Amino acid sequence: YRSVLGMMMYLGTNTRPDCAFAINQCARFSHDPKHPHELALKRIGRYLLGTKDQGIQVKRSAIGSMDCYVDADFAGVWGKEDPQDPNSVRSRTGFIITLGNMPIIWKSKIQSEIAMSTQEAEYIALSTAMRSVIPLKNALKQLMHAFHIKSTAESELTTIFEDNQAAITLATTKPPRMTPRSKHIAIKYHWFRSHLKKGSFEIKYIDSTLQKADIMTKPLARAKFVAARKLIMGW
Repeated sequence: YRSVLGMMMYLGTNTRPDCAFAINQCARFSHDPKHPHELALKRIGRYLLGTKDQGIQVKRSAIGSMDCYVDADFAGVWGKEDPQDPNSVRSRTGFIITLGNMPIIWKSKIQSEIAMSTQEAEYIALSTAMRSVIPLKNALKQLMHAFHIKSTAESELTTIFEDNQAAITLATTKPPRMTPRSKHIAIKYHWFRSHLKKGSFEIKYIDSTLQKADIMTKPLARAKFVAARKLIMGW
């Protein structure tokens, strides 16, 4: 189980963002896998075998903007796992970082603390994604300078796409304000607001139907899965 899972994790991390959520779910039970987990792993294997000639479609283009799509699933496994297990109420973070509209980094992971609302789960996901976006943006600037590539207004601005209005309000309210429901997460997650002030990052609302990171946070019905996969991978 662990050997097969390791190979799938390599694919899910490097070339197959469409499988990242499912593989991560199987990895949660690698310490004590049961028969249902084996069946799930086989199902992923059949899907990969059936789509082995597919992958991320990379199109030639000028260096565009580096953007990030962020989503969260609030207590998504509650009612599906043991309700006495604290992990059953943990939310899931999912994000996809794109360069020129092509995915380059993506992640699907269980949040380390228990969020108490959808707003909080989305805000934690937003902060987690920014931890990857900010150093990656700095690395891109260094590469562009090293190869004498001129920056444009488009490449200078990174947009973070979020589909939860409450989380956007909490992140962008000026001056920053804490509410009784958000004060307990102030120290750990409000740090990225200073980067928004510099003008190189902005947070925008995006409709859930266009949210690329939706596929990273929850199981989707076939039609929605295919639509989300097309947004990310082009097929």
